[in-house]
Order: sequence, then structure tokens, then C-alpha cells
Amino acid sequence: MKTIVITGSSSGIGKAAVFAFAQAGWKVAATMRSPEKEKDFSALNNVKCYQLDVTDTKSIASALQTIKNDFGKIDVVVNNAGYGVDGVFEAMSDEVIEKQFDTNVFGLMRMTREAIRIMRAQNGGTIIQIASMGGRLAFPLYSIYHGTKWAVEGFTESLQYELAPFNIRVKIVEPGAIKTEFYGRSRQFITPTDTNVYDKFVQKVEKLAMETGTNGDNPAVVAQAILKAANSTDNQLRYVVGKPAPLLLWLRKFLPDTLFFKLVKASYKI
Repeated sequence: MKTIVITGSSSGIGKAAVFAFAQAGWKVAATMRSPEKEKDFSALNNVKCYQLDVTDTKSIASALQTIKNDFGKIDVVVNNAGYGVDGVFEAMSDEVIEKQFDTNVFGLMRMTREAIRIMRAQNGGTIIQIASMGGRLAFPLYSIYHGTKWAVEGFTESLQYELAPFNIRVKIVEPGAIKTEFYGRSRQFITPTDTNVYDKFVQKVEKLAMETGTNGDNPAVVAQAILKAANSTDNQLRYVVGKPAPLLLWLRKFLPDTLFFKLVKASYKI
């Protein structure tokens, strides 16, 4: 029975992944900042919760070592922890920007580094990064969020080369619009308080963004893509899942910039 570590397991994609892997017979280490609040996994005999904060290096090292001691081996690490900042960039403070990158990029890198140390010593493993279709294309008012996901894409694509000799695979799962707390309580939306010049633009963009989230796919579809990536023995790097990601990424690949930008503007009526 293989062991998987999943960060950000308290909600959304992370929680769905815990259930998917538990049902598939894996031993699951579900990590989160406040495991004492988690009640939904208590009936799952092959799931154990651990405290882990991806912004704290010591927390990561301690949790992964405890998990390795408990289960004997870590076969897969899923870097799912993250959240979204959107809104007007001009209004974003250094603190907002740094916190977004600290969780979505540096936290993922900290987890990846510690996972590599463990997997290299055990002669193999798989690291799965939960990125986004927004790691290869961009929408209005998501500049900071896109910045983090584009960073994850470049970091992981480069990393695959140096880890291949150690039998460590890296994978990127790129969800489309998924119905999670990304559009709800975990969302951080920033607008200026000293000017209203962005108001009309924001209203148009936010309307479509929220409609997209409301009509998004269930996190379970992403969990199945993660399961597929975890079971894979090939070198496929990217797994695109959830509407409208496959279509939009295909269009982004083949359309010239100017035409793709016109398509985005027309969608938002801006």
C-alpha cells in the first residue's frame, strides 16, 4: 500500500483528493494548518491528519519526518495548499503580494525541497504540483495569482531534469474553473480605497469571474486527475482537467497573442 502526503487537505481539491486516494486504497497523510478542526476523515481508517504550515520550514520538516516514521515511506507528495488574490494591482500592498507568493510559490518550493531529500534517499517518488490553467494563460485582475502559478510551472518544468536521475517524477495538474473556496472564503479581493477609476472595469470582470466559479466543475474531477498522475509510470508532465481549461489552453497555444487577447476582452466585455 502506497503512502501519499496532501497539503491543504481541509477543503476543496485537497479534501476531495484525500477521499479519492483513501477509496483507492492508499495510506493518506492529510496535512493542514489546523487538523484539530477536521472531522470528515475520522471514519477513514487509512487516513491520518497532520499539522503542517507550508510557510514554516520547521513545520514542513517535522511533519514529513513524522509521516515517514508513521508510514515507513512517502511515495507521493501533492502540493495543493494555496489561495487566490485578485483585484487591482495598484491597490495591493507589499504584504499582500508577499503573502500570496509565500504560500503559493515559496511554500510549494519548501515542500518540494523536503520531499526531494526524502525521495532521493529512498530511490524514488512522485511530486505533484497543483497549478492552474492560469499558469499558462492570464485573465484580468488576477495578476498576482497568475504570477504565482506561472512561477510554479517554470520551476517544475526545469526541476524535472535534475530529478530524473534519482527516479523522482514531477507532475503538474492544471485545473480549470473548479467550484471551491477559491471563489469564496479563501478569496482575497483587493480594490482601491482612494479612487473609483477602476470601478466599471472591476464590475464587468468580477461578474464573469464569479459566474465562472459558480458553474465550475466539482473538485472530485481534479482529485481523479491527481490520482491518475500519482499512478503514472511515464514522464507526462502536465495534466489538464476541468472546463474550460482544455479548450482555452489549446486556443492559447495556437492563436497569436493579439487574437487571444481580443477573445478574452470580448468574454469580459471590456
